[in-house]
Amino acid sequence: MARSKLRVPVLNPCDPRALLREHGVHPSRALGQNFLADPNTARRIVRLAEVGPGSKVLEIGPGLGALTVALAEAGASVHALELDRHLIPILEAVVSGTPNVTVEQGDALTWDFAELRDENWLCVSNLPYNVATPVVARLLEEAPQMTRMLLMVQREVGERLVASPGSRIYGAVSVKVAYHATSRIVGAVPPTVFVPRPKVESALVLLERRPQPPVDVPSYDRLFALVSSGFAQRRKMLRRALVPALGERTEAVLVAAGIAPTERAEALDLESWAALARSAAE
Repeated sequence: MARSKLRVPVLNPCDPRALLREHGVHPSRALGQNFLADPNTARRIVRLAEVGPGSKVLEIGPGLGALTVALAEAGASVHALELDRHLIPILEAVVSGTPNVTVEQGDALTWDFAELRDENWLCVSNLPYNVATPVVARLLEEAPQMTRMLLMVQREVGERLVASPGSRIYGAVSVKVAYHATSRIVGAVPPTVFVPRPKVESALVLLERRPQPPVDVPSYDRLFALVSSGFAQRRKMLRRALVPALGERTEAVLVAAGIAPTERAEALDLESWAALARSAAE
């Protein structure tokens, strides 16, 4: 698809204070709003996500449109999903001179991803800190058309998403990410490029969906019920932590799966959790 020539936007999305002042809007702490204010960072994100002419991009939490405009400048068709109704008029004004951008008010925690009818979508987003983990889980589980995700999240959240077994930050979401995708942190973003300035650094996490899961399990839901149970009391040995899920069978199921009952949840990799799920189903 030929790259469209852009007109200059009506408003400058990288001057968030002026945009907010003009529209009488204040950033919402409850919604975790920190608006990107640096065009170079926006272009860097687009480059790392490998967005180009013809790319179909879902952007969750576009805010004031700095990343939206950069995505469109790269030739992408962008579906911008914004929860805050107060930001919709600002966002629409910012992208009014930008082709191939659709703005919709919606909540990524409940929005039906089936509205994205084609395959091979990308998600490129600055996710609000307070909902990043559940949004990532929904994208992995309910948006199979999303083949690649470049997500800006709080650094601690990003490290948890890509964590390996044995790490103190390895948890249930780390196992879920490993089941669905390959993952890595591809960059850091300082607080200085946001308005208002957050107190923490951000990380750029790249998730690339696997064509198929790397393990076989009788039931996806049962697998992650066990994972959730194991990490719910992560300081406990599995022989105790898994009792709510497995009852008096707990030790026998662990032994049959080749897992020491004295292990803790953070010691198990994805294959071990899958072996446990298979053992529990017998």
